[in-house]
Amino acid sequence: MLDSKIPPGALEQKWNDYKGHVKLVNPANKRKIEIIVVGTGLAGASAAASLAEMGYKVKAYCFQDSPRRAHSIAAQGGINAAKNYQNDGDSVFRLFYDTIKGGDYRSRESNVHRLAEVSVNIIDQCVAQGVPFAREYGGLLSNRSFGGTQVQRTFYAAGQTGQQLLIGAYQALERQVALGNVTMFTRHEMQELVVIDGKARGIITRNLLTGKLERHFGHTVLLCSGGYGNVFYLSTNAMGCNVTAAWKAHKQGAYFANPCFTQIHPTCIPVSGDYQSKLTLMSESLRNDGRIWVPKKQNDSRRPGEIPEEERDYYLERRYPAFGNLVPRDVASRAAKERCDAGYGVGTSRQAVYLDYAEAIFRYGKVEVNKHGLDSATPEMIRQYGKDVVKEKYGNLFDMYEKITGENPYEVPMRIYPAVHYTMGGLWVDYELMTTIPGLYCMGEANFSDHGANRLGASALMQGLADGYFVIPYTIGNYLSDDIRTASIPTDHPAFVTAEQNVSERMSQLKNINGTKTVDHFHKQLGKIMWDKCGMARNEAGLKEAIAEIRQLKKEFYSDLKIPGDILEMNPELDKANRVADFIELGELMCIDALDRKESCGGHFREEMQTEEGEAKRDDEHFTYVAAWQFIAEHEWKLNAETLVFDVAKPSQRSYK
Repeated sequence: MLDSKIPPGALEQKWNDYKGHVKLVNPANKRKIEIIVVGTGLAGASAAASLAEMGYKVKAYCFQDSPRRAHSIAAQGGINAAKNYQNDGDSVFRLFYDTIKGGDYRSRESNVHRLAEVSVNIIDQCVAQGVPFAREYGGLLSNRSFGGTQVQRTFYAAGQTGQQLLIGAYQALERQVALGNVTMFTRHEMQELVVIDGKARGIITRNLLTGKLERHFGHTVLLCSGGYGNVFYLSTNAMGCNVTAAWKAHKQGAYFANPCFTQIHPTCIPVSGDYQSKLTLMSESLRNDGRIWVPKKQNDSRRPGEIPEEERDYYLERRYPAFGNLVPRDVASRAAKERCDAGYGVGTSRQAVYLDYAEAIFRYGKVEVNKHGLDSATPEMIRQYGKDVVKEKYGNLFDMYEKITGENPYEVPMRIYPAVHYTMGGLWVDYELMTTIPGLYCMGEANFSDHGANRLGASALMQGLADGYFVIPYTIGNYLSDDIRTASIPTDHPAFVTAEQNVSERMSQLKNINGTKTVDHFHKQLGKIMWDKCGMARNEAGLKEAIAEIRQLKKEFYSDLKIPGDILEMNPELDKANRVADFIELGELMCIDALDRKESCGGHFREEMQTEEGEAKRDDEHFTYVAAWQFIAEHEWKLNAETLVFDVAKPSQRSYK
């Protein structure tokens, strides 16, 4: 049975009541307890810094050469918080409701409401750390709009919000490192979870510089290792992002929840060739001012400036007038795919739509010339003033687009197309963020908890920092308070020895295949299967084909893989092989989950289940649950369903019209 540990009482009181009654660990006992944190992005860095500040002995691990290189740095557009600085009707409840609705009613009410509550504290915390949020003329923090909302609640630092937030968490972490409260292990990758007497008690890591395996004890283990979008090969994720830490925990008994819930981001630079190894995200914040359109004529080969206004189809504004270009990501992505599939796509590949800033530039320019009292300003002057405003708000994004494409987005519309971006699925956790393995917690994108079937923009940074700064410092004490008499377990314990031996045997197995094909060959094949048959749209026949193809790919992987170099040395190809081996198994489970969920919701769009207007059609009678999969054996999983109960946000057909 899945016990989500949701506190009793009214929704808006659950978190306060929980904090008022949760067990505590006194300061003297905290100094005796060791905590392992795997991953040092926003969730991991904020958790490690907070727990060390509280007095725990923390060991933090990342496979990069610095926590500063975590993928959190790539988040651009902003972070949500229900501050209502714009006085436009926002509130904690409205953020909660928008998030539940945006996730298509497939997330847990109690967790989402807690997220909305602590969002207001995150901004204060980050401002105190010196995060340079954008400000209005009078000095107040600025806000902008993001998809799925009708208020402005997104705080931002130009187009580099994730980077600035990570620097804030990083400096808090490094302060604790300097004080001796955190021991930092860079270039170490978790390879196995150590479970003793049913509890998570440590990890096995590989030193990526020497290849040596190491044993590390902890009274508890926190997985903050990010998402698994790279199962698709091409995604907006950093090249190193992987599922290995979470997958090893899954195979030790941690349930994996909703793996098929993948977010496709509508605003990415289109694929330009087979040589690409990753895709580039253009922040959703660009939809705040940009207008998305395609020509009204199929296969129109004219340049965008040659197409008059009356021959342009602003299809999001046409289909969803209430939200326009700010519909949620899953809706915008499917709409772009539909237009391109129908023959209205642009660019040489016809797999793109336009994101146009001409109107915004002119609108901002008119405001500026009025401010300067330039009654006789020429159109060119107006445009120049407008460009200056846009450059201040989005300049680094525009520069990045021009460097990659060679086109000036101030002069011609950007070309964008959906791409894999975020994974809503992850390890199942209860209200306290603990997995089904006692003592193993999971936070940030690595867990499933807050976003349902679709994440609203600017909510990933919010969840990572909420989990690390304001949730785990309370909930972890509830477990550790019963563990204060447990002494450190020596790493020569049989469980550590066995775990290390298992890792060593896996490494040797991969290295000794001595086949003819590279890791990237198999990763690309997996990615193509996943994108074609478990990507933006899925159907029963395609998913069954995908499962069979992935199983065949796994056989080929273990019979024809070639890894150069040796095990006991720096060997990036061996590192990649370990990760791709886990991706192949995860890909199979994702397709099984997508096949089992016979409904359309959020990012999971089953072609057999759609409304007459082509929108996602849920089946609340049969699928209002979290699908938590338990690993049994190779190719075999058991479904455990956590029924979702909605006392406040009653499920209804999502409409953004």
